[in-house]
Amino acid sequence: MNDALYIAATGMQTQQSAVDTIANNMANANTPGYKSGRVNFQELMYRDPASARPGLATQPGAADVGLSQGSGVGVAALVKSFAPGAVSSSANPMDLAIKGDGFVEVQTADGGTAYWRGGTLQVTADGWLATAQGQVLKPQIRVDNTAGTSVTVASDGRVTSHRAGAPDVQIGQLSLKVFANEPGLRPLGDSLYQPTQASGDALAVRATDDGAATFVQGAAEQSNVVLVDEMVNLMMAQRAYEMNVKVLQTADELLGMSNNLRK
Repeated sequence: MNDALYIAATGMQTQQSAVDTIANNMANANTPGYKSGRVNFQELMYRDPASARPGLATQPGAADVGLSQGSGVGVAALVKSFAPGAVSSSANPMDLAIKGDGFVEVQTADGGTAYWRGGTLQVTADGWLATAQGQVLKPQIRVDNTAGTSVTVASDGRVTSHRAGAPDVQIGQLSLKVFANEPGLRPLGDSLYQPTQASGDALAVRATDDGAATFVQGAAEQSNVVLVDEMVNLMMAQRAYEMNVKVLQTADELLGMSNNLRK
C-alpha cells in the first residue's frame, strides 16, 4: 500500500484541528477574558522502509546512515496563550478584572476546585459572593444581600460592604493564585481552569505585592485574540491542507497506474 495516502491523511487531520482552533479563537475575539489557543504539531514515529515492506531492497548498511521513513504528523498539544488582554472599564460595578497574572479560586458545582480568570460577580440567594455562573469564591465571602447593600473590591482584594446609614465593613479578602506553567492548565470554559501535572500546583500571592497582579472593579479584561494573526494562521493552515490533498490525489493516481499495468 502507498504510505503517502496515510501520511497525507495525517496532515489533513492535523490541519483540520488547526482550522478548528483558529475558528474558535476568531469566534471568541470579543469574549471578555478569553485566551487564544494554538495547536502544536509533532512528527510521528520513523521506521525502516525494509521492515515495513519486506520486498523492498536496501543497500547493506543503509540503516546505519539514517535510511528511515516518517509516518506523518500528529497533534502534540492544544495550548492556551495567557498573554494579558486589554483591561477596559465597564458600566457594571460587579465586573471584576485581574490585571496581570493570576486567578481566583472558586468552588465548582460538584464540590471541586477551579480557578477563575475574572468576569462578572453576583451575590447568590444564600448571600455568597460568586461568579456569574454560580461558582462560590474561595475563601467564601458572605454578603448582606438586603436592599441598598453594595460591594467594593479594592485593588489588593479587600472586599468591603456598603449600606446606607451604616459604617463600611470589610467582609473578606480575595487572594490570587498563580501557576509555574499557565499554558499547562486545562480550560473548562467560562474563564475557568483546572490545574494539571504540566501546570503545577497553585501558589498563593497577595495582590499589589511587588510584581503581583491587581484587581480592577468595574472593568473587564478583553480577549487576547489578534485577528490579523489569526487570519494569517488560517491562510497557512488552508494552504497546508491543500498541499496534503494534492499529495493524496497524486498517490491515488500512482496506485491507478499500478492497477492498469496489466491492461
